[in-house]
Formats: sequence, structure tokens, C-alpha cells
Amino acid sequence: MNSMKTVLLLGSLTGIFLFVGGMAGGQSGMLIALAMAGVMNFVSYWFSDKIVLKSYRASELSESEAPRIHAMVRELCQQAQTPMPAIYVFEQDSPNAFATGRNPQKAVIALSRGIMQLMGDAELKGVIAHELTHVLKRDTLLQTIAATLAGAIMFLAYQARWFGMFAGGRDDDERGGVLGMLIMAILAPLAASLIQMAISRSREFKADEGAAQLTHDSQGLASALEKLTAYSKRLPLQATRQTAHLFIVSPFSGKSLMNLFSTHPPIEERVARLRAMRLS
Repeated sequence: MNSMKTVLLLGSLTGIFLFVGGMAGGQSGMLIALAMAGVMNFVSYWFSDKIVLKSYRASELSESEAPRIHAMVRELCQQAQTPMPAIYVFEQDSPNAFATGRNPQKAVIALSRGIMQLMGDAELKGVIAHELTHVLKRDTLLQTIAATLAGAIMFLAYQARWFGMFAGGRDDDERGGVLGMLIMAILAPLAASLIQMAISRSREFKADEGAAQLTHDSQGLASALEKLTAYSKRLPLQATRQTAHLFIVSPFSGKSLMNLFSTHPPIEERVARLRAMRLS
């Protein structure tokens, strides 16, 4: 269900891109916008692990420093038949974790110092399995594709706004077309952002499900998510908006309308789904 939803959302992003590109710059405008967004996200895809690890001052966690965690990761990787990722720690008291890297061979799982201290074994194993599922599903690649399309839409919309502002002195019929272009230039990036966020939320549900299947225990991750959201309100993580989607729970708290722009589904819904799972 979530896989089909992701395909439909990516299809919607593509449709918006084609529509906006056709109105704003025709085929040549679309190619320029896609090329520009593609170059930016290509760099992000290949170097995102180094960029994000450096931004959080993360350092590699040796087996002698954390034998319990290395044993958990090794066991999960053997079950999933995937290479063992590098394990990093970033020095923040707020409990959280993220995965990065362009493929399973270049993957990194990063844990905050706080999550290592506050989680029990079953909870921490669920968190690690969640991040490992992101690696196995190549969610970094999927989110890069979504970001490329969304970035191209925003570039085209920006160009359309400039065209509309400089075309204000034309006759009524043309002004009607210009007005429509300006409305499209405002609404299209908003729609693209919402779809990009929805893709991220869909992948979080998928990673929760994958973690439960990998550990044969949905309750450990459910308990971890409850703890994580409670602690994150008291100990906010020092994070950036650009990297918020990487974390297992959002480092930012938001209510009502702001939930539309959240990269994560509501914790209550994630926990309810995990609590209701029946594993064989």
C-alpha cells in the first residue's frame, strides 16, 4: 500500500513538473530546470553522508566503546543479509538517530549520545532496524529523485513569477494568462513541497514496518518512538530543516496546520500501527 502511494506521489510530482514547465518555459525550460536541480541533487546524493556527518560533528563509534550496539547491528545485518554499515555517534543529549549513505555498501547509521543512554535493548534494536530498513530500501535515492523534481518545479515557478511581473502591461486577454501563470507559480511549489513531505512520511511507515519484521518485535520500536517523542520535547535536538527528514523522529515539534509540512507522520499513528501488528 505504501509502495503504491509512493509511486503515485512521484507520478504527481512529475505531472506538476511537466505542467509548470510547459507553461513557464516550454521544453527547453523544463530541460534547463531539470538539469539544474539534477546537478544539485547529484552532488547531494554522492556527498550527503559526509556533509550531514560533518554538520553534526559525528565521529565513528568503535566496537570497544560500544560492543552492545555493534553486536545489535551485526545481528540485524546478518538477518537482512546486507553489509554492516559504519556506526557513528553525535554528541547531543536529545535521543535521536538517522541513516545516510547512497547504498548499503556505503551506509552509515548515526546515533545520538542521548539515545544510547536512554533506550533499553529492545527499543534500541528497533531504532537501529528502522534505520537499516531505510538503507535496504534505498530511501536516500528515492528522496533525491523527489527533491530533484521538487527543486525543478520551484525553479520554473520562480522564472514564471518574474515573467508574470514583467508582463503586466499587456492587453486583457494576455493579462488573464499572466494572472493564471502567477497563481500557478505560487501554488505549484506549495503542492510540490506537500507531495515531497508525503513521500518522506510514507517511507517512515515503511521503515517502521520493516523494522518490526526484521526484529520480529513491533513493541520495542513502538516503545522507543514514545520515549523519543517525549524526550525530544524536553531536550530539543539542535538540527537543521534541511536534514530533519533523516531522523527517526522529527527534531521539530509542530501542531495543526504545520503537520502538513512535517517530514514525519504523527507519532501516535506510527505507534498505533506498530502496536496493532501481528508478527508470525
